[in-house]
Amino acid sequence: MRGKNAIVTGGNGAIGRAIALNLAHAGCNVAVIDLACADDVCAAIAATGNYAAAVTADLSNPAAARAAIASATEALGGFDILVNAAGIVSAGSFAKLAGAEWDRVLATNLTSVFTCCQAAIAPLRQRQLDNSGECGGRIINIGSVLAKNGGNARPWIDPAEQDRSGNVAYAVSKAGVHTLTSYLARELAADGITVNAVAPGPIATAMTTSFPEALKSLIPAGRMGTAADVAAVVAFLAGAGAAYVTGEIIDVNGGLWSD
Repeated sequence: MRGKNAIVTGGNGAIGRAIALNLAHAGCNVAVIDLACADDVCAAIAATGNYAAAVTADLSNPAAARAAIASATEALGGFDILVNAAGIVSAGSFAKLAGAEWDRVLATNLTSVFTCCQAAIAPLRQRQLDNSGECGGRIINIGSVLAKNGGNARPWIDPAEQDRSGNVAYAVSKAGVHTLTSYLARELAADGITVNAVAPGPIATAMTTSFPEALKSLIPAGRMGTAADVAAVVAFLAGAGAAYVTGEIIDVNGGLWSD
């Protein structure tokens, strides 16, 4: 992917950082969009010999998300790949979840993906025209196994576990990402732009330190995943080998769920 340009949202988080660095090692220039300062991530990208740019934005605000994509596009001089990795976790049962928490999670995990994808369409189409259709645009969204399996709710086994692992807002937001991915893949196929999602299972990051041991034991691979596991699949979808793959939700969950 030497010379290609990528935008990674949530690039300051564990998964986003792994994705950004993996793309950089493959030859991409990378713009990182995150709520937190991403200067250290950009320094690591620059160390690979590729250009890096940091854009700070609250992507749950649609106006800020559109402006962030515009800033990243300008910094890169156009881009070929958009990876939507920004997201937050949430816990709590359906019965107890506050409306404000529901709104917060969906704004960050789903509405931001819609806004960033929408803002990316025009520059990705222009990039295709500039490269005579040879480059191949890519949109890759990060979904979740929880969008497929109904979440971790098991109150009939352990009611106390429900408060730590129930996650209806998160699961619903990621289900929306999956459906958005399928829809947008059809709309952009004629433009030579593929749209796919990666659906991780439990990934060992700072966000999953309280993941119940009882749920870890259900993973057939015998371990939680790593950010590198997710980044490797994103890199495949971003590359030339995935030119005929679009509208797919790729599971990365150690066998926890298959379809």
